[in-house]
Amino acid sequence: MKRSEINAALREMEQMIRDCRFPLPDFCHFTPEEWQSKGHEYDEIRDNLLGWDITDYGLGRFDEVGFSLITLRNGNLKKPDQYPKTYAEKLLYLREGQYSPMHFHWAKMEDIINRGGGTVLIRVYNSLPDEALDKESPVTVHLDGRTVTVPAGSQVKLRPGQSISITPGLYHDFEVEKGTGPVLLGEVSQVNDDANDNRFNPPVGRFPAIEEDEPPYRLLCTEYPRAK
Repeated sequence: MKRSEINAALREMEQMIRDCRFPLPDFCHFTPEEWQSKGHEYDEIRDNLLGWDITDYGLGRFDEVGFSLITLRNGNLKKPDQYPKTYAEKLLYLREGQYSPMHFHWAKMEDIINRGGGTVLIRVYNSLPDEALDKESPVTVHLDGRTVTVPAGSQVKLRPGQSISITPGLYHDFEVEKGTGPVLLGEVSQVNDDANDNRFNPPVGRFPAIEEDEPPYRLLCTEYPRAK
């Protein structure tokens, strides 16, 4: 992705967050220049990849496959003594036409919450012992305290305020219902480990290759300079 595309996507997400009246912590507002002076008091942000993020799943088609996100809080499975949080929280922003591919998590349980905007569609499948999609067995889902069983491959609709609980091994994808507008999602989960706890079907990447055609508006969570 071009840096200009990333900058535009982050500004767009920032505006959606303002529209939904969801205040962000101070570190989400740091400029790249401000990050140059931040010391070890911000190591939790650096070590746990808090802050702005973007993915095109390595496919280079962000407008079709990908979304913008912020990790607001997270623990660290490699440093549990230093960072003992057992939970994580994210915001995700999807435009109409964008898609998050089919995947499950081996360890993480998460709730996906529609925080505002349009309607998100989440397709669900069980997984088989060999980690393939189970295209036959019905899927039991938990929607805001209500337990529902749906056919394999059903799309669950979440309007603003509604949520779904995603258990380990449950395949799911995301897209926005056409005509409803962009969506701001919340994710409340166990500790997030994108490097080791995503099983995509079919396999895809995670972070985009970046073409630097203008200065960054915000640093991504993988770009922080070392503490002074």
